Amino acid sequence: MLSGSFSPAQLAQHIDKNSGEKGLPPIDKWNPESCGDIDMRIAKDGQWFYMGSPIGRAALVRMFSTILKREDDRYFLVTPVEKVGIQVDDVPFIINQQLEPFENKLRFVTNVGDEVLLDEAHPLTVSVTESGEPEPYLHVRAGLMGRLHRNLFYQLIEEAEPFEADGKTYLGLNSDGRYWSLGELPE
Repeated sequence: MLSGSFSPAQLAQHIDKNSGEKGLPPIDKWNPESCGDIDMRIAKDGQWFYMGSPIGRAALVRMFSTILKREDDRYFLVTPVEKVGIQVDDVPFIINQQLEPFENKLRFVTNVGDEVLLDEAHPLTVSVTESGEPEPYLHVRAGLMGRLHRNLFYQLIEEAEPFEADGKTYLGLNSDGRYWSLGELPE
């Protein structure tokens, strides 16, 4: 898949599993020329595919997720010597678990083991589809977003509290000293 002098085994040495932004490779410093696209896709449900087949090894998916980079509306896997484009159907991560809060910040886990705090650096946004369905997203890292799994979103709604802003009432979560809206409450 990825060639060059930086092997998956070498890359894996730099990854501390479940550490979020800590221990990640310095992909922001890697700017090789694009080598084209490969037949890799992240489906809307978070499943990774290579050449149409699911990638079943969680450790391999985790490794690829740590070298994922977004530039404008395109996604790339990047190493110090190579950059290859991949397809992402929606966003690369699914937020599927809530952990105990840390320093008054809500804490979540992605499908690949990243821990994400709900704070100014990692905001929560909820948009609404044309059919009226909420689509909640959390910034994971470096312009990469995660969509909250529907079950987790409903669990958060149960924990949420009403709050007032701009003359309207919203349902929200308190994290990092502010309320994050899950949506406006009807009058």
